[in-house]
Amino acid sequence: MIPRTAARIQVTRLTPKPIPLVRPGYARQLSTPAPFPRPSQKSLQASPSFTRSLASKPSSPSSGSSKSLSEPVVSEEDGPSLAPLPILPRALGVPKPPTATPRSWQEKKEELLDRDKHLEKRKFLIKQATSGYFEDFHKTMHGGHGGKMWLAPKVMIRDDKALYFPDVEGKNLLGDQVHTTTLCKGNISVIAFLSTQAAEEHIKSFTKFVLAAYTSDPKFKFVQINLQENPLKSAIVSLSKSSIKRTIPKEYHETYIHSSQNMEMLRKPLGFENKHLGFVYLVDENLKVRWAGCGYAKEEEAYYLMELTNKLLQRLQGETNPPKAVPKGKEEGTE
Repeated sequence: MIPRTAARIQVTRLTPKPIPLVRPGYARQLSTPAPFPRPSQKSLQASPSFTRSLASKPSSPSSGSSKSLSEPVVSEEDGPSLAPLPILPRALGVPKPPTATPRSWQEKKEELLDRDKHLEKRKFLIKQATSGYFEDFHKTMHGGHGGKMWLAPKVMIRDDKALYFPDVEGKNLLGDQVHTTTLCKGNISVIAFLSTQAAEEHIKSFTKFVLAAYTSDPKFKFVQINLQENPLKSAIVSLSKSSIKRTIPKEYHETYIHSSQNMEMLRKPLGFENKHLGFVYLVDENLKVRWAGCGYAKEEEAYYLMELTNKLLQRLQGETNPPKAVPKGKEEGTE
């Protein structure tokens, strides 16, 4: 027989508690998320101070910045801004006077034993090894200014500061072996390097005025050097010499030179560091480079070449034909 207290406890444990009644609408509100509260019409109306701040002009830039906000700003993603070209910064050429005679064995021996020459060649080989094959093409297409590296100066390089134009050997359109030293010695010469069709257009832009003015002058020489250091390209140019003759006027056949001379060590002294550009040099009677230009010429650069050529021709003619002696009492400024 179970005691009365134990039975009462057992009944209490087995009896479930009653579940509170919940209204159906309240149960649906609990099962679904509450919607985002809509803003009232009053909250949508901006305050007067905020409206005035939107209508007012933007504040001026800080005092430290010189550009206004309306000016375009070039970012690193857009690429660097195109800087203006400098004027020719140095004298071009080599320090030793050129010669058309071949080097003797003694001169070759001295060059082989010259330590400075070996260091110079080593630097050149390192530069060649670290530069890409299409570096000149990339400079021409994407370097800005069409690859042009400097602007031609308005004045000549001083005679005591000018350097010499090196000797370049090749065959002219008449089939003769010629040297620039023998062609230009004692004459005022415009020497042009061209290796591509684009370079030909560059040369024409520089020489259009000077050739029209001084082609008939016996002391003026226009020397074109078609430089093809690649043996395959040089062979192609040799085979197409007859077609080149038809495009070049007859008066320039003697001074149009096809050369395959290795100019790699002379490119930096001459500033001739882009094979796709045309380069023009004004050389005096002593074979010194007095002026130079590269790339496509601006109008004023072509005029500079014509004016400076005129000055050199006048000086040369004054030296070869000295003025006659003026009798006494007839000097300038006297009666």
